[in-house]
Amino acid sequence: MRILKSKKALSPVVAAIILIAVTVAVSIAVAAWMGSMTFGFMATEEISVSSMTFSDISTANGDTIVVNVQNTGTTDVSIMADVTVTGANVTAASTTAAIVTAGASEQFTVALTGELEAGSKYNVELLSTKGNKFSYTDTA
Repeated sequence: MRILKSKKALSPVVAAIILIAVTVAVSIAVAAWMGSMTFGFMATEEISVSSMTFSDISTANGDTIVVNVQNTGTTDVSIMADVTVTGANVTAASTTAAIVTAGASEQFTVALTGELEAGSKYNVELLSTKGNKFSYTDTA
């Protein structure tokens, strides 16, 4: 019994302070780790199509659609040259790929095969390199 009386132990107050300090240190480390992960997932691709302008509606050749877009997301958006146009008698023949920087506006000219019809609805679908689709419908 003499051996037990000679050992010294931590007081309950000191033990509680050490436990609280360790808990706070671990929670700060976890919060920093989660915060750094969150910033990586917050980058968003978002394109807002403000308008479409139809040209040469009355002629049989040279029909084009000018698509005005604005990047409302937090990261640059790279638009592929594959633009889909759905509507009466037309398909997209060609356009150029472009990068729309965050907060900037851009115009895309889509050359068409076929003839635009006045009063018909046309849907233009833009595709980003990350696979996001942005579509807009307007009447010629």
